[in-house]
Amino acid sequence: MGAIEDYRRELYRIAWRMQYRTKRNRKREISLESKPNLFQTSFSEESDNKIMMQSYINRLRSETGKKVIYEIYINDKAESQVAKELHITQQAVSKWKKKALHDLCQMMSL
Repeated sequence: MGAIEDYRRELYRIAWRMQYRTKRNRKREISLESKPNLFQTSFSEESDNKIMMQSYINRLRSETGKKVIYEIYINDKAESQVAKELHITQQAVSKWKKKALHDLCQMMSL
């Protein structure tokens, strides 16, 4: 019985870590729509911002990067959902997201 109990405890630890990572990542993946409006903007300013963000996303070199950013931040999907849709791993989605966000930051700083 000792080995079974050890395995059970180890599985519990692994499941807890996975749940914690998922919650932590989900908090970081807040969509653009769900962010609180810290500054009161007019309709025209808000629409201009959306158009500008869409143009930045469209300027990304990689189609996969565009799709990942659009689905996570515009359509408010989790990395795991995007991974299933694109038939790639969640880790690959995370890497594409990181690279695409880096490229977007570079574009915006010019």
